[in-house]
Amino acid sequence: MFIKIRRDTLIILILAFVLILSGRAMSYVAFASSNSTDEGIPIAGVMIKGNDIIPTSTIKANVESAGFRDGSYINGNTLITSQRQLLLEDAKNNAEQMVKKSTIPGTSIAPINAVDVQVDENTGNVVVTVVEDFSILQTNATNTTNSSLNYEGTSESG
Repeated sequence: MFIKIRRDTLIILILAFVLILSGRAMSYVAFASSNSTDEGIPIAGVMIKGNDIIPTSTIKANVESAGFRDGSYINGNTLITSQRQLLLEDAKNNAEQMVKKSTIPGTSIAPINAVDVQVDENTGNVVVTVVEDFSILQTNATNTTNSSLNYEGTSESG
């Protein structure tokens, strides 16, 4: 029970299939290769470098609260979030100030001394480099089994 199809009809059907398939492949490749939207470059992610004690989740939450989160995008030199628009330099300064206020979990000690926020305007990657300074902490040890950690000074040094 074969269906009889003429040879020229079969060739036309195969060519139509190939054209439709190649058109869909080209539109997919064109969409996948574009790295920007009509709105601008979306924030791709936040990478933290240089932290030892403070968890990356705490630092990342502070950077995201400054505006560098999913759904935000960069349009020229402006960071556009769901709630506001601000200059990219102002957003970087806000992120630096927020990260400096990150504390060690369970304490009020904020050992981050310096922060550098870099934003790649082509890919939307945000790189946060922190420097933790523990010179504000002093340990007073009477013997090796009984030591206490005393905090002296302020958390903001600059």
